[in-house]
Amino acid sequence: MKLLAMDTSTLVMGVAVMDLENQKILGETVTNLHKNHSVRLMPTIERLLNDLDLAVDDLTHLAVTRGPGSYTGIRIGVTTAKAMSWARQIPLYSASSLAVLALNGARFDGWVVPMFDARRRRVYTGAFRMGNHEIREQLPQQVIAVDAWLQQLKESGEPILFLGDDVVRFEEDIRSTLGKQACFGTPQENIPRPASLAWLAYQKWSRQEQPEPPDFSPEYLQMTEAEANWLKKQRKEGANG
Repeated sequence: MKLLAMDTSTLVMGVAVMDLENQKILGETVTNLHKNHSVRLMPTIERLLNDLDLAVDDLTHLAVTRGPGSYTGIRIGVTTAKAMSWARQIPLYSASSLAVLALNGARFDGWVVPMFDARRRRVYTGAFRMGNHEIREQLPQQVIAVDAWLQQLKESGEPILFLGDDVVRFEEDIRSTLGKQACFGTPQENIPRPASLAWLAYQKWSRQEQPEPPDFSPEYLQMTEAEANWLKKQRKEGANG
């Protein structure tokens, strides 16, 4: 059984193939470029499958990151995965983009905190701890002001490993608030890996969890500006009506 995992939720685009029965990553492609995922995702999938001497018909399962992250990137990945799932009639699993990145800190003895910039000094984030090859949430995934988030982490008293390319934007604040409580990921640890997404999907498959329904939606954690404006307009019209 072969699972194809794809992650387009950030600037990083990643694709991996996993042999589920043998718990083996067969191949992985990762790029960190300011380029449009929509024109690169399918060619990247095709190249990886070709390198592995596999065809689309050999795939039995799919996995995709459901967010949070880039609105456009998330939509590209989810739409592609849903289309492939429907066309091939194969199950689709999803995982949090934050959880995928957090797996890079699996050996860290403390809390692992991935962060994506949500603009206006806010971040998409959560706190995780690893144990028995599983990832467990310690604080909920959310979009939150950086200052408030750092205060929560300080009060935990736990060693904190910060992960993600966006962490550098807040490094001065982190060091000022947390001091020696804070640790920082290396460049390779700050890049989400599609192999980690494949592993999270494998865990769901091995536990016989239900795959995503055909109409499943991404998890943005906050509304787009257009959605917020529409809701504001509806509330205003309702008040006037």
